[in-house]
Amino acid sequence: MLSRKLACMGAILVEGPKWCGKTTTCKQFAKSVLDLSDPDVLERVEALAEIDIKRFLDGDAPRLIDEWQEVPKFWDAIRNRVDNIDGYGCFLMTGSAVVPEEKRKQIHHSGTGRISRLKMRPMSLWESEESSGTVSISALFGGKAVVTEKSMEHTLDEVAYLICRGGWPRAVERGGDIALEYAREYVEAVSESDLSRVDGIPRSPIRVRRLLRSLSRVQATQASLASVRRDMAVNDESSLSETTVASYHDALVKIFVIENASAWSPNLRSKSSVRTSDTRYFADPSIATASLGIGPGNLMDDLATFGLLFETMAIRDLRVYADAIGGRVEHYHDKTGLECDCVIHLPNGDFALVEVKLGGEKLIEEGTKTLERLSSLISGKLKRRPVFKMVLTAVGEYAYMRKDGILVAPIGSLCP
Repeated sequence: MLSRKLACMGAILVEGPKWCGKTTTCKQFAKSVLDLSDPDVLERVEALAEIDIKRFLDGDAPRLIDEWQEVPKFWDAIRNRVDNIDGYGCFLMTGSAVVPEEKRKQIHHSGTGRISRLKMRPMSLWESEESSGTVSISALFGGKAVVTEKSMEHTLDEVAYLICRGGWPRAVERGGDIALEYAREYVEAVSESDLSRVDGIPRSPIRVRRLLRSLSRVQATQASLASVRRDMAVNDESSLSETTVASYHDALVKIFVIENASAWSPNLRSKSSVRTSDTRYFADPSIATASLGIGPGNLMDDLATFGLLFETMAIRDLRVYADAIGGRVEHYHDKTGLECDCVIHLPNGDFALVEVKLGGEKLIEEGTKTLERLSSLISGKLKRRPVFKMVLTAVGEYAYMRKDGILVAPIGSLCP
């Protein structure tokens, strides 16, 4: 994806959560680097930026400006340089936080047509080489038929471990029990410093941890912030307003810890009948397990929680695969109670329906019934039909097509 963007855009902003591999990936393409995560470099750049920021743009292209948001003036400077030279693949920018509101006044141009954005997430199972890749999402949208395809088979215990380890590149490299420490350290860093640094507003690490724990308990649901506040308030000695919780929540969004799924609106019925609440997800399921202080064994003892956090991992992977073909991942939920975990839709209007289940015949049957109900509803209202319908499972040796045309695919079989 980055290669394609470098071939057609002057600058690319790669953004996403810390530790997901943005800088490492960009350094594989960069010919020169300005590292603003280095305090000495940042101090020097800040001192001279007001006088002549353009001097820091000089270097072999693509030039990487790492953690550019620390000096927001780089945005307009890069846009102007790209304009003047009318070139492609000139700059790479990385950011693990959105520019704070008070610093946005330093940015005067949108960057449209000059700076392209690329969202990066922790690694999917395909990227960490824990999926066989025999079932391609792009191939499914292209009409490829799946009869029976081999999956990289995982036991439930192994899936529980993958959820708790997450897709952090360093954790994937290390493996074993030590890999579980990375998510814990990530949550500690977010709680102690990252959430206060994002916009300069001091925030209580205790409250951050409580918010993360509360959000962990409502993963893959449409729980309101009001219910999250009530959950937090049980252990909060001082008054806790919904405005305060919203401020903390928005800060987590700005550093890409939270990536909720918006509601899909296929215009099947009146607007009042389709619920538009976001489904709550972290960028990686390990954030939830680390926030709750639980491990793989705890998930095996609580299959309900296991199922919700498996859905968080499944959505992470499906987002990675959908991004590769320009797609988006959303969810469907209406007031009749009809709900679909994932709707993948492409810019040309094509879409697919996906239900996420741990596995087992009973749960697979539940998923297929949901897919059939929603597909029937769509066929009565729209000319388009879903390109494919899939029940995505945690376990299974093979991906296979049922007689009713619904694909059953283990997560260990998917790739872009």
